[in-house]
Amino acid sequence: MRVHEWMSPLVVTAGPRHTLRDAARLMSERSVGAAIVMDPEGNGPGILTERDILRSVGAGQDPDRELVAEHLTSEAVYAAPDWSLEEAAAAMVRGGFRHLIVVEGGETVGVLSVRDVVRCWTEDGAACPVPASAAVG
Repeated sequence: MRVHEWMSPLVVTAGPRHTLRDAARLMSERSVGAAIVMDPEGNGPGILTERDILRSVGAGQDPDRELVAEHLTSEAVYAAPDWSLEEAAAAMVRGGFRHLIVVEGGETVGVLSVRDVVRCWTEDGAACPVPASAAVG
């Protein structure tokens, strides 16, 4: 099973000058736990997660004044669409995070979350595809 089979190709994006409240609203409206941050001056896409927003609010910062650029992970870990789910899960465990930005040819093509991996690996998942080598005829 490969990342491209289970990633979400619909990516919520936020700008570095958005407030945390703006980003939280976008993420909430689309029921996602992360937004990709495209900064033209950055080295690649960054990521803002619900955990980043929670830390800021928990520290007493005002989400209407705090900017995404001040709270995002700018040195994010990227996955390739052809990575196995095992590779992606191992990267998440090693890094202690729950979302991977999926990049192909320098372009963001999706996001893979821990929820996507768990959904595939459980019987209650959304019809995890059976690899052809494991199919029973």
